[in-house]
Amino acid sequence: MPEFITHQMPDQIISWLETYEWVSIAIAVLILLAAAWLCNLVTKRVLVRGVFSLLEGPPQTDENGKRLKRDKRVYYRFGFIRRLANVIPALVITFGVRLIPDMPEAVVAVVINVVNAFIVLTIALALGSIMDLINDQYQRRPDAKDRPIKGYLQVIKIVLYAIAVLLMIATLLDRSPVILLSGVGALAAVLLLVFQDTLLSLVASVQITTNDMVRVGDWIEMPELNADGDVIDIALHIVKVQNWDKTITTIPTRRFISGSFKNWRGMKDVGGRRIKRAVYIDQNSVHFMSTEEIERLGRFSLLQDYLKEKREELDAWNTKLEERGKEPVNTRRMTNLGTFRAYMVNYLRASDRVRQDLTMIVRHLGPGPEGLPIEIYCFTNTVEWVDYEGIQSDIFDHLLAILPEFGLQVFQQPSGVDMRAIAFGGSLSENTDDDDGRSLKDTPEGEPGTEQEPEPEQEPGSETEPDIKESTTKQDKTT
Repeated sequence: MPEFITHQMPDQIISWLETYEWVSIAIAVLILLAAAWLCNLVTKRVLVRGVFSLLEGPPQTDENGKRLKRDKRVYYRFGFIRRLANVIPALVITFGVRLIPDMPEAVVAVVINVVNAFIVLTIALALGSIMDLINDQYQRRPDAKDRPIKGYLQVIKIVLYAIAVLLMIATLLDRSPVILLSGVGALAAVLLLVFQDTLLSLVASVQITTNDMVRVGDWIEMPELNADGDVIDIALHIVKVQNWDKTITTIPTRRFISGSFKNWRGMKDVGGRRIKRAVYIDQNSVHFMSTEEIERLGRFSLLQDYLKEKREELDAWNTKLEERGKEPVNTRRMTNLGTFRAYMVNYLRASDRVRQDLTMIVRHLGPGPEGLPIEIYCFTNTVEWVDYEGIQSDIFDHLLAILPEFGLQVFQQPSGVDMRAIAFGGSLSENTDDDDGRSLKDTPEGEPGTEQEPEPEQEPGSETEPDIKESTTKQDKTT
């Protein structure tokens, strides 16, 4: 026990402590631990809190003068301060254990080595927290999403922790780190095998950053891993993707180099999203238009210029055929389907929600059992999902509603109602509304100038009565 303490004690206690040396050693250890605890308390309760108060700034109040809660994120961002505070009690133990008399040298050496290893670990963790702070500050830059440095900082942290582990082992064994480094060469193959994923991820991370393949916020698709959503984090080993159903898919970084994926960043940069959808037309409804149909469609302002130019073109062509004595069957005429395509092109050009500077096509696709596909290919003036779907729906709502004006019908598989109508000898048109109720046609169905008289309604169950009367008459005549 130190002499400045024994001078203040009675002789009987001193002689008793000399008789039981372990008691004096235990008391000295307790005093040392109490001193270390007191230093730790003062450091964290006074110094560390004072530093955090300076970092947080003066307290803020709301409109009612009530004091707002402090931002707790500052404790996470500057976590290295709390970690470095643990070094103070460790230093107290390191220097105080040497002052304990009669303490075995082996015990002193072990305590000092363990405390020094703890100090090395604390400093390594504090440096790791500083790396996190650097990344947090870098993320505030406007170009941080384009050039993330999180992967590089993680590599530095791995190297830092590896050095810390090496120093801790050397400190515990009381050997020079150089001696341990000489034996690492023999374990190089093992280390490469253990850290192969880290090395591959490091190379992939460098290539991704250098080639600007993926950024935080990009919409990517990787079907083989069921990833379809926004990139929310790019780290050394993994890339996190939040799918549209709010699930998180974790993708190894090296998969972006070894595999293929789709990045929708180009769509966002252009500012237009593509519409590529077809409606299937019943091919039996395609026909040449009569003069009355052409005049009726001339009421559409979107078709006036087209019909005028088309008439002049066809008249010039047909006039040349007449001069050469060709048969009328060789003349060219307008079709309802071609006129409909011209109408849709003009409709899209007149829309302020469709990009006019990008590709715009209304085209045929290959006909098949489902009908003749007429595809709309254009780009909207927004990339927002909800607005895009609204624009696309409005276009096809108008397309489907305007088809009857051109004498066209949409092809679809017969439903149960259609099959029942066919089975009972009815027609498909009986189950639909009258065309005059949904069309702008001025002329009734049938030949021009003729009207069909409505058939008298029959009572339910009287459909077989004409057949019975006719058979009865024939039988009477035979008799």
